[in-house]
Amino acid sequence: MLRFAVVGIDHGHTFDHVKGLLASGGEFVGYCPQTTVPALREAFEKTYPDAPQIDREKLFADPSIDVICIAAIPRDRAGLAIRAMKAGKDVMTDKPGVTTFAQLEEVKKTVAETGKIFSICFSERHCVRSAVKAGKLVAEGAIGKVIQTLGVGPHRLQLPTRPDWFFDPEAFGGIIVDIASHQVDQFLFYTGSTSGEVIASSIGNFGMPDKPAFEDFGEVLLRSDTAAGYVRVDWFTPEALPTWGDGRLTILGTEGYIELRKYIDIAGRPGKDHLFLVNGKEMTHIDCSGEKLDYFDAFTADVGNRTQTAMTHDHVFEVCRLSLEAQTKAARIGAR
Repeated sequence: MLRFAVVGIDHGHTFDHVKGLLASGGEFVGYCPQTTVPALREAFEKTYPDAPQIDREKLFADPSIDVICIAAIPRDRAGLAIRAMKAGKDVMTDKPGVTTFAQLEEVKKTVAETGKIFSICFSERHCVRSAVKAGKLVAEGAIGKVIQTLGVGPHRLQLPTRPDWFFDPEAFGGIIVDIASHQVDQFLFYTGSTSGEVIASSIGNFGMPDKPAFEDFGEVLLRSDTAAGYVRVDWFTPEALPTWGDGRLTILGTEGYIELRKYIDIAGRPGKDHLFLVNGKEMTHIDCSGEKLDYFDAFTADVGNRTQTAMTHDHVFEVCRLSLEAQTKAARIGAR
């Protein structure tokens, strides 16, 4: 049985890690209570009352723990992952797994030296059932050869819940690194691209003049040798929307297209995980709420078998590289 622990509970995605690994048969050993968001620790205490709170040094030192899950402040994730791998543990981290090129190189070096797994749980693909179904439809050839992805990741700001580091680009990595890494991951995955290039990117602050360093808008134009991609991310979800963001993905193929309404269908269908498929044979809506999430089972198997079926390191590192490059070269628009 895979035994795992949590170090760094500064983002709610940590609940996805725990829930997913428990569903895959893992044992939740405990978690470090250190956090910049006390409400998350309180939620952990209520959700997992039997999970002990353990100092992180003891978690790193415990040889019986196989995996460390990390959702710390983004700038700290790579360092914690490196410590975990050097302590003999595999790692599942929230996105972004790294916030600088230097961190990326150090993670690569540590993976090569230790042979440990460094996996980023891209929740907008790995934890979204409609995204899993879309991957299967693409693999089956339902829309022919994929030639473009168009992904948008709008988020609600929820100011009262945000810690100070949320507004510091050095801490969260910038909006493209922090959020658009999801869409970069999806571009590479659905187009079957092993590498890509950043054609253009922009970042801006349109709504928070009192936080001049903050970025509430970002966009990226991507290209590989076989496909193209466009990404838009922002912090402008209106209050009237009954969820945190109307995340969408359109996958264009040579024989049709797929559109995902991941979290809400504003046309009125209840629930989330709505998939629309249009090709030469059908135009249909698919309710994906019963689709199984494969990532956690695959990751668990990888830990035992020392394989890379959930996601290869090459893919993870390329997502990080493209995200960092897009962030670094982005033109600044809006308020300056």
